[in-house]
Amino acid sequence: MMVLYGVSRWLPPEGQLEFIVAGMFGLLSYIAVDGISALLEDNGDRTTGVVVRSGLGSFLYLEVLDASFSFDGVIGAFALSTNLIVIALGLGIGAMFVRSLTIWLVDEGTLTEYRYLEAGAFWAILALAAIMFLQAVAHIPEVVTGLIGAGFIGLAFANSVQYNRRPPGP
Repeated sequence: MMVLYGVSRWLPPEGQLEFIVAGMFGLLSYIAVDGISALLEDNGDRTTGVVVRSGLGSFLYLEVLDASFSFDGVIGAFALSTNLIVIALGLGIGAMFVRSLTIWLVDEGTLTEYRYLEAGAFWAILALAAIMFLQAVAHIPEVVTGLIGAGFIGLAFANSVQYNRRPPGP
């Protein structure tokens, strides 16, 4: 909340309230999803319904993630075309590709094979979050944003490959 307030002070007065309200709704959405997830977790003393609770929690979590990515994708799609069929096909193909890629990476054990890849993804997300705040006060080209994210993931991949090539120690 302090970061939201601090960034809002750099904005013109007519945009400050809108920025803070949008940030508060984002935080409230995160807290609500996290709270539901905590309620649905197994507390260790009962085994009945564990699968149902964890499945429902995962389903709700994925639905919130899908909704947030869909809003972003739809806005970007309308920048390219106003044809609803083209937009629906593009978003559907994109969603299937991302899900297929995710399932393949999990099945292949990529995160265990490439030791630093997950950390690189988290650093990329942190950088993208910082860029989102910076974009409220200054224009940052999308190319720069994409290259920063890809750079973190690329460095993590390169470091993972280098780690895997090291001879085993004593």
